[in-house]
Formats: sequence, C-alpha cells, structure tokens
Amino acid sequence: MTADAVARAVASGSAASAAQAGFAGAQAPRVSVVVPVYDEQTVLEALFARLYPALDALAISYEIVFVDDGSRDRSAQLLAEQFRRRPDVTRVVLFASNFGQHRAILAGFEYARGDRIVTLDADLQNPPEEIGRLLAQMDAGHDYVGTIRRLREDSWWRRTASRAMNRLRERTTRIRMTDQGCMMRAYSREIVDAINHCEELYTFVPALAWQFARNPVEIDVAHEERFAGQSKYSAYRLMRLNFDLMTAFSIVPLQMFSLAGMLLSVLSALLVFVLAARRLFLGPEEGGLFTLFAIEFLLMGLALFGIGLLGEYVGRIYQEVRRRPRYLVSAVLQDLEAPPRQAR
Repeated sequence: MTADAVARAVASGSAASAAQAGFAGAQAPRVSVVVPVYDEQTVLEALFARLYPALDALAISYEIVFVDDGSRDRSAQLLAEQFRRRPDVTRVVLFASNFGQHRAILAGFEYARGDRIVTLDADLQNPPEEIGRLLAQMDAGHDYVGTIRRLREDSWWRRTASRAMNRLRERTTRIRMTDQGCMMRAYSREIVDAINHCEELYTFVPALAWQFARNPVEIDVAHEERFAGQSKYSAYRLMRLNFDLMTAFSIVPLQMFSLAGMLLSVLSALLVFVLAARRLFLGPEEGGLFTLFAIEFLLMGLALFGIGLLGEYVGRIYQEVRRRPRYLVSAVLQDLEAPPRQAR
C-alpha cells in the first residue's frame, strides 16, 4: 500500500461519521466485526490467525474494524502491520488516548459499514469461530443477539461478583441480560444507527441495544482462558462499571433511597414517641447513650450515602452539559478504493 492509501483524520466522536464520505459509493459488506484493543500486543497475532480464517469460512463479505484505545505497548504498530497485509478488509481507528472499552466500541460503530455488526474482545476468551452462530440467529429474525459464557474460565470471585451484580442490575434497571460481561454480541444495522444517534458520554452498549431491540435473543457461546496478558478490569473497575450501568439507565437507586428515608423518618418518629412515653410514665432514666450513638451513626451513614448517590447523578448531568467529545481519533487506516472482501 502507498502512503496515499492511508487516510488520516482527527475527529471527535460526534464528527466521526464524516470519515464515511469516501465510502459513499462503495458496496457495504454484509458483516462488520468491531474489535476494541488496549495493550494486547501479546494476543494480536493469535487473534489475526483465528479471526480472518473464521470470517473467510462464512463465505460472505466482511470487514474488521480495530479500535486501538490509546495502547501504551506495540498494539497500534501491530494493527498497522495487519492493515498493510489485509487492506481490503481491515480498518484501524487509533485513539489519541485511552477513553475506555465502550467508547472504543461506539467509535467502531461509527466507522462500521456492515448490515450486521459483531463486537468481539481481542483477548480470545470468546472464540471468533462462534461468530457464525450469532449471524445464524440474525438470519432467524433476531435484531440483537446477546451471549452467555458457557463454562466460564474466570476466577471464582469474578463469577460470583458477576452473578450478584447481574441480579442487582436487573432489579434496578429492568434490563435482562444473563451475562453482561460477555461482549461478543451481534447488532442489526438499525440498532447500531440508533446507538450512533445517542449522544450521552457514559453508556453501556449492550444495555442500550437491549432497549432498542424489538426481537432480542441470548445464546450460549464457548469461553476460553485468556490467551496471554491480564484482564484490564480490576475489582474496582468492575464495581464502577456496574454502578455506572445502574445510574445511567435507571433512577431506581434514588427512589430506593427516598423510600429508605421515609421509612427511617417513620421509625424515628416512633422512637421519639416511645422515649417520650417512657419519660412520662417511668420518669427520667439513665443509660442508653451508646444506643443513641449507634442510631445517630446509622442515620449519618445513610445521609452520607444519599449525598454521594445524589452527587453521582448531578456529576453525570455536569459531564453531559459540557458537551465534550466522547473520544478523539488521531488516525484512521483505511483503503478508500478497495471494495469489501467478497465470498470465495
């Protein structure tokens, strides 16, 4: 490939669709696979060796959109080398810095041209060979295909925490996803277009798609041990992700705290009534100081929790009204002339 075959652009998340102008007359592929990448230099070659043959075997036109989320290792260089090897089906979006997995997926949606879009993590825990099963469900009429990891190869604490957060999330948001941590999913063009029209900074892509879907389905998929490296999601990041999910899609936490406040007000009034009655009928009493301290500390803790919860929602409003871009793209590697790869 010559240098002029590589299109470079600096764009915000809201302006990324401008990069599609060069493809206005090109035939769209049947499938786009969006792969977010962050510090995956030890995995990428193995991913390339499995992903491209798996898509070739489907005998349909496809493209792969890699989004490098500001990697600090050689991931961007490896993606550029892969683009030079397979420019007809490969597109690479390079972020200026690290913006997070879901924003990388949103950027991939902006640049994807396929009628159906599949998201896939780069760590090979979800086998690329399973993509065909997701597309078969879309052939059956489903517009969104969620997945459930079968025989998860994760540590026990991650499995336990995932089940607990799934139950909590379903009760607070009414979004039913059996396995919210599995990012191997398939979306129709209509759902992706709807997601692209959403402008909020913080969102959870599978949950947003579930709300837009008319005929969703979930299927079991294989799950393998991570090929190399370590997960980018620590316990703290997983907790933050689930907290963001609940506050981004529901005000139930605020309503629950309001109900708790009303209940405590009633109980406090009853306690005052009981203490006043005891003083009238039994006279002044000594003791009970530590009990009052315990009640006071409980109420103070609940008040601080409520202030923090309210601050979370107010903080989200503040971040949204600033209208900052979701991400900044430093470069896009794409062949503007090559048609999408056709079935062999």
